[in-house]
Amino acid sequence: MRAMRLVGAVTLVVCWMTALACNAQTAQVQSRWAQPASDLAGQIADVLGPGQAQLSLRNLSSIQGSEIPVIRKLIEQDLKTRGVLAGGAESANAIRVTLSENARERLWVAEIVEGNTTHVAMVHLEAAEAEAIRATSERVVLRKEKISGLVGRDVHGIPVLGAAEINGHFVVMFADRISVFSNTGGTWTESNTFVMTSKLSRDPRGLLLPAADGGTFTAYAPGTQCSGSYSLPLNGGTQDSGWTVKCRASDDPWPVYQSADASSAPALKAFYNTARDFYTGVVAPNIGVDLPPFYAAGMIPRAAGGAAVLLAGVDGKVQVVENNVMRPVSGTRDWGSDFAVVRSGCGSGTQVIASSSGEAASDSLRAFAIPALDAIPESNALGTDGAVTALWTAQDGKSALAVVRNGLGEYEVDRVSASCN
Repeated sequence: MRAMRLVGAVTLVVCWMTALACNAQTAQVQSRWAQPASDLAGQIADVLGPGQAQLSLRNLSSIQGSEIPVIRKLIEQDLKTRGVLAGGAESANAIRVTLSENARERLWVAEIVEGNTTHVAMVHLEAAEAEAIRATSERVVLRKEKISGLVGRDVHGIPVLGAAEINGHFVVMFADRISVFSNTGGTWTESNTFVMTSKLSRDPRGLLLPAADGGTFTAYAPGTQCSGSYSLPLNGGTQDSGWTVKCRASDDPWPVYQSADASSAPALKAFYNTARDFYTGVVAPNIGVDLPPFYAAGMIPRAAGGAAVLLAGVDGKVQVVENNVMRPVSGTRDWGSDFAVVRSGCGSGTQVIASSSGEAASDSLRAFAIPALDAIPESNALGTDGAVTALWTAQDGKSALAVVRNGLGEYEVDRVSASCN
């Protein structure tokens, strides 16, 4: 009995301490957002006056999802003190609140609908206040791992276009061939080579996509499409029964991105300009707008549901397509032509890893969140051992593979991962 009472007492203490911690965390969140919630509620009440209205809230910022219910409750309470009740499905009045931000400030916007009339109220959080709030959020740390021996000694000056780890091997697409690397004593060594005839140009590009079955892949190069498969040893043998790679001339559109869950099928294909090394802007299926020529594309999931398409144009502009509208993304002036979308679970949950612009002797990579129309840095810059010539999402969806050309003109492959600070 004494032991049972002791266990019960300990349980009560643990529960009490957990409740205290939760209450303290909630109080901290409430304190953080109390002022902007009050300011926005005051502007809304000035427009509507006493009455009822339907309230909806959309988060397009890097605010953690767990904080959104607290913000909504603060706004509801502040509206109630001013005579506005958030509810009433029959009410003709509606309040649509959007939480957004850019690199300088946060912006909360309320669309206030009265019948056929719409008013707009806005609350700005100044740069210093926004930065102080952002500093309390999770940040992302980028780390790189050089894949030792992945690029053979004979590829000096021959660019790497793509790579993927398939069935315990690394398949690497060069500008002139597809090679299979096997892991020997912790180092990747070239074990199979298949000649690939493609239309070489000054800045060749390519794409290598593993299939969901884990044993096949499709590779795209200018004017060429290849398919590869790996078959296991027969009858329990110990010797590989081998790789098969077949290539053919092709002008079919390329899958231009995979979702953050890279095991899913690519959702968008684009026609590639083999003479100019970029996508023409003609895509399938149509996404509601006419696209300019671009180098890279990616899909960014939204916290409120749905997704946006991110484009790196040949004119150096980064734009986002959402709800059949294309808009420029600020904070991307120093981006290079390649980026990769990864799902880290840190900060905003999904990051865009972008290379820096220019042909610098030493390049860098950085993770950004794009909750709306601004690229917000979520990591420090990660230096590389040369210029980044290609960058794409790895098949796990949580990391990226980067091709780096070092000072000797050789190409190497780095795995870049994002983790919480």
